[in-house]
Amino acid sequence: MVTVIIPAFNEEATIRKVIQIIKRSATVSEIIVIDDKSTDRTIEEAEKENVKIFTSTLRGKGTSMREGIMLASHDIIAFVDADITTYPDDVIDRLVLPIIHDEADFVKSYFDRQAGRVTELVAKPLLSFLFPSISDYKQPLSGMIAGRKDLFSKINIEDDYGVDIGILIDMHQEGARIKEVSLGYIENRMQSIFQLGKMSKEVTAAILKRSGQFLHTTFDLFTGQYFNETNPQMEFAVKESVMGLKKLAIFDMDKTILQQSFIRTMAAKYHFEEELNEIVQSTSSPFIRIKQIAQLLKGLTIGDMLKTADEIPVVDDARDVISELKKKGYICGIISESYDVITNHIANKLGLHFSLANELEFHKSVVTGEVKLPSFFLRDKKSICNHDYCKTNAVLELLKRYGIQQKDVLAMGNSKNDICMVKNAGTGIAFCADNKTLSKVSMHQIHVPQFSGILSIVV
Repeated sequence: MVTVIIPAFNEEATIRKVIQIIKRSATVSEIIVIDDKSTDRTIEEAEKENVKIFTSTLRGKGTSMREGIMLASHDIIAFVDADITTYPDDVIDRLVLPIIHDEADFVKSYFDRQAGRVTELVAKPLLSFLFPSISDYKQPLSGMIAGRKDLFSKINIEDDYGVDIGILIDMHQEGARIKEVSLGYIENRMQSIFQLGKMSKEVTAAILKRSGQFLHTTFDLFTGQYFNETNPQMEFAVKESVMGLKKLAIFDMDKTILQQSFIRTMAAKYHFEEELNEIVQSTSSPFIRIKQIAQLLKGLTIGDMLKTADEIPVVDDARDVISELKKKGYICGIISESYDVITNHIANKLGLHFSLANELEFHKSVVTGEVKLPSFFLRDKKSICNHDYCKTNAVLELLKRYGIQQKDVLAMGNSKNDICMVKNAGTGIAFCADNKTLSKVSMHQIHVPQFSGILSIVV
């Protein structure tokens, strides 16, 4: 009946408690955690509660919320923050029952504590001046909300801290019936001065944008673009929780973990097989090939891509074998020439520690057609092969960061793109290989689509 979405960033200490509170509501049919590229154990802790977990395409609460909406299965959606453990047991019922009973289309919450500084000094004064009809809401920046999916899909979900005030204004302008409900007394973390400054600018930008009284250049001054934090993919991959382990297991994704190629499946589903074949057959440069293929995905959403990934069968015993490898002290992950949004998703599903892949660009969770080739794939003076672009370079970077020796690497792949990685691993495995050279350079071969053979190799 109800999907609950929890955007989360580095909330390992609280995420399970929040999920457990949500589970107490009989109205909840689906719980989705949208991880904002956490560097702690947020994903591992959430996995213990058997909920759906996705990694956002771009760091920012609004992006996580938008993508949660795209991935939600039910018509009524509720959002809660991941860092609050003092929710009442019936928090979800308070948010969704007015919608279920057709008393409201959108529910905004407030709670019994002093309103925040950004609310009092920024949001309320601006609303009073620009949107007086909605200026009486007690906590317009509250992130605990609920509404109908079709309404959420109509409005502009900001990427940043402006998301909550933007949703309130947009719902009002859409003519939604809005109800404010109390959640009682709850406690949450105090924001740093840096965060408050960033929040103030982004909340201001969201309000001014919707006022119709200011030029675009006016509210550009208030955006948080100068405060953007960077979290390179490699930093996200190297988890502090597994530092100290001395073995590394690396899997390719296409036709290895997944029984089919992701991009080939997308091409068949969205009818660009002919264009894909032309690029693959006529382009020898990996840089140009990767760039051109990304153009074929332009206009598709993250929802389209993840839904397609979920339609591709995973090797039957993948999760069990990965679990056993982890027990044997292996850091386990994916290195792929596909896209990080897909490899992250598969890693979350199977309990892998990390994934590394090309970085597909999104705007408002829609593919722009551009792609970034991360520097860890590119040749430098420490490379051990002559390829300008190679998975082996990513392996070497991981080894350096984790302090693991090359002889303690297990690498498995299927195609010619995996030859160097498998050849240079301490234990190289060709998995149902469609390339003769790969089969020759590998120490071991697995000819059936099962991973169980790995366990006899690593004993």
